[in-house]
Amino acid sequence: MNWITNYVRPRINSIFSRREIPENLWTKCDECGTMLFHRELRENLNVCTSCGHHMPITPRDRFTALFDGGTFTQVSVPQPTADPLQFRDQKKYPDRMRAAQKATGETEAMLVASGEIGRTPIVAAAQDFSFMAGSMGMYVGNAIIAAAEEAVKLNRPLVLFSAAGGARMQEGILSLMQMPRTTVAVQMLKEASLPYIVVLTHPTTGGVTASYAMLGDVHIAEPNALICFAGPRVIEQTIREKLPEGFQRAEYLLDHGMLDRVTPRGEMRTELITILRMLLNLPPAVTADLPAPELPAEEEPQDAAQPDTAEEQTADEADK
Repeated sequence: MNWITNYVRPRINSIFSRREIPENLWTKCDECGTMLFHRELRENLNVCTSCGHHMPITPRDRFTALFDGGTFTQVSVPQPTADPLQFRDQKKYPDRMRAAQKATGETEAMLVASGEIGRTPIVAAAQDFSFMAGSMGMYVGNAIIAAAEEAVKLNRPLVLFSAAGGARMQEGILSLMQMPRTTVAVQMLKEASLPYIVVLTHPTTGGVTASYAMLGDVHIAEPNALICFAGPRVIEQTIREKLPEGFQRAEYLLDHGMLDRVTPRGEMRTELITILRMLLNLPPAVTADLPAPELPAEEEPQDAAQPDTAEEQTADEADK
């Protein structure tokens, strides 16, 4: 009985009472190493509550925080030819695409949506760096063109969130052709006199920086975002000199006149609403709704021909 009581019964109880604890409840900050609870991190828009480090955020989570009530309508994007070059390195290009789609739950590296922020109708596009490093392929080119056409059709400004490692090597010259295509799309907005605002997030590099990411009317960046064409390591190896501290980071570019603002993610929505309404010549946004004032009840008019009291009626009869 001792063996059954001391070993078998506790073992059975431990098996049936074991609770599975998810492994993704905590996230470690890449900058300061603080362990952050997943709900707290999500409520803070993937910004470290300890050091303010901006971690990656998906386009859907960004749009949920950006649009009024988290409501937006996704804009359809034409699908390009799959694997036009029959490219293969360590994996086939279709295999890499399927793996990225399974990991992110998205079709491609850019999401386009329309909605309102601060009651200001806009069209927005955002890149997903977790989808093959947000690389610019034919789909991304189609997405930007679709976003520009939707903005022109609805007469709305376009806000674009960039996050990319450059052109997609698996599509070769076809990915590089997206640079002039997206430039033409931006020109459509200019000709329609519609604002085009670019929010550069970490990282924005390569052909993306050399095309649509630096053609905006206003350029805003998130803190400490890497924004460049060639990376600092490549430049150091080329010129064989030590680069300045913070070279090619958002704050460095702001000091040297390449950016208009550096705004934390938590303040980005308010900043965009203010800038958009200024560019559209609209009054400041209403931050809250006040209930309509209650009108006082109207008093019923009294008939002058009818006496109000019995005494007045008696007096009238005596006069007669």
